Amino acid sequence: MSTTHPTATQHRRTGGDLVVESLAALGARTVFGLPGQHALGVFDALRRSTLRYVGLRVENNAGFAADAYARTTHGVAPLLVSTGPGALMTLAALQEAAAGSAAVLAIGSQVPLAGIGGGRHGYLHELTDQSASFRGVVKSVHTARTASQIPSAVAAAWESALSAPHGPVWLEIPQDVLLAEAGIPLVGQLDATPRELLPRPELIAAAADRLTKARRPVILAGGGVVRAGAEAELLALAERLRAPVATTFGGKGAFPWEHPLSLQSWLEDRYTTTFLEDADTLLVVGSGLGELSSNYHTFRPLGQVVQIEADLGKLESNHAALGIHADARAALAALVQAVGERGPRDTVADEAAEAAEAAEVAEEAEEDGGTGGAREAGEAGEAGAPTPEAAVSALLARVHDRIAGQQLDLEQRILASVRDALPDGAVSCWDMTILAYWAWSAFDPRRTNALHSAQGAGGLGYGFPAALGVAVADPGQPVLAVSGDGGAMYSIAELATARQYDLPVTWLIVDDGGYGILREYMTDAFGEATATELTRPDFVALAGSFGVPAVRTSPERLRTDLAAALAAPGPSVVVLPARLRMFAPTHPTS
Repeated sequence: MSTTHPTATQHRRTGGDLVVESLAALGARTVFGLPGQHALGVFDALRRSTLRYVGLRVENNAGFAADAYARTTHGVAPLLVSTGPGALMTLAALQEAAAGSAAVLAIGSQVPLAGIGGGRHGYLHELTDQSASFRGVVKSVHTARTASQIPSAVAAAWESALSAPHGPVWLEIPQDVLLAEAGIPLVGQLDATPRELLPRPELIAAAADRLTKARRPVILAGGGVVRAGAEAELLALAERLRAPVATTFGGKGAFPWEHPLSLQSWLEDRYTTTFLEDADTLLVVGSGLGELSSNYHTFRPLGQVVQIEADLGKLESNHAALGIHADARAALAALVQAVGERGPRDTVADEAAEAAEAAEVAEEAEEDGGTGGAREAGEAGEAGAPTPEAAVSALLARVHDRIAGQQLDLEQRILASVRDALPDGAVSCWDMTILAYWAWSAFDPRRTNALHSAQGAGGLGYGFPAALGVAVADPGQPVLAVSGDGGAMYSIAELATARQYDLPVTWLIVDDGGYGILREYMTDAFGEATATELTRPDFVALAGSFGVPAVRTSPERLRTDLAAALAAPGPSVVVLPARLRMFAPTHPTS
């Protein structure tokens, strides 16, 4: 054991006090975490602060809760953990925060100063270079080695986390620095306002020119729109251009689901991919066009692409484009103004060009036998090209007809029951499970920033602890978590957290006897599945042992049972035994 221990003196300010004073000065109100020996200086200081502490049972789950809290508040979520194993347990959660642009400020302790830098003194939890484990995961790594460095280090980490694009950061402070007496005044004020990431005017002018002249502009909105709070600007631009809008899975809620221009989120669909490809100008905003957003890299744009992206590394990383490195809200606001200044489009010339193109499309479709998805002649009526709204309606009808032909009534009924049971203003958090994969494409969140999932990094166990984080941020609304039985076991200990803080989270566990999506993948690829079947507990009885009400339901009773659980105060569990299937993919699988 370490020989460095906190003393029992009263009212002695320490480095730990400087940490919590700095967080409070920056505007923090809540911190998540789990204590450990080297971090006790910070946790002792919490009792002398006004910060609310929410403690989880596993560091990774604490990271997921902080992630969802940051997404919900559009702010920074502090996460306090200890050295070595405690620190390393956060890595999967921080990877998800990085993929989902969640501003998590992870503060970990370190061994005493004498053991840093490869001193190899054999301290408990000692790593040769702890911060090296985080450099490939987080946006930035920070260290404070003296008490006087702590406020500035916390402020620098906070600013990095909140700079566009938002993301997780790592700050570590040695145990003896946290315990040492602080010889500097109380931290009263800190400024960590991030620099605005504004678009370059000449790029906005060029993009506005392309969009104004486009005959078939289409917009693909990603999670960057939601993180930037740019929904109003997106709507204004889409309506000004009369441009259809599809949202990525991370961008769900960025555009109204039932809007006449909404293509919704059917990105794992060849018809949608083709529709996006056929745009003469495609505006991609807040998305890097990665694997899921490009229908597994089968997307091949035929026209011009304009890409707005706050993450410089994602700009033109998959497709050539007019790249605009900027915050989504600032860039969209500038485009709304620039496009508006150019006046109305030449309707007569536009209709003539569209009619000529429609005739060409019809001729090509006749030559290839009438196939081609969104390029079919049926989209171009005898009177010319359809309106954008009609094209959207025709596409969605095609998508729904494809799904309807696959005998997936159970899956669609279950998803509809979940949607009907969930109040319109409520948030849902989804684990990596088959029902979540359906939700990515088919679930209407009914408001912005209301659906969170782990589709960025794809790790199991996100749904329930994330829902706890949302409930901490907004305790006035019920929150829904959705997991499979395999994913549920990653975070089952957090039933104690839900009960301890009496958080209004209802956990829907779809019990299919194993890792259902992996079972399906392996069966499709190899003819049979291996290592996917699981022995499970009685989830209803297990929840009851934590003092959490639980019920076993059926597809027929799901809507009623789930609505009742969501309406009841405090945490609850609903268990649905069901084996679900995915809809057939439309991208090449070999």
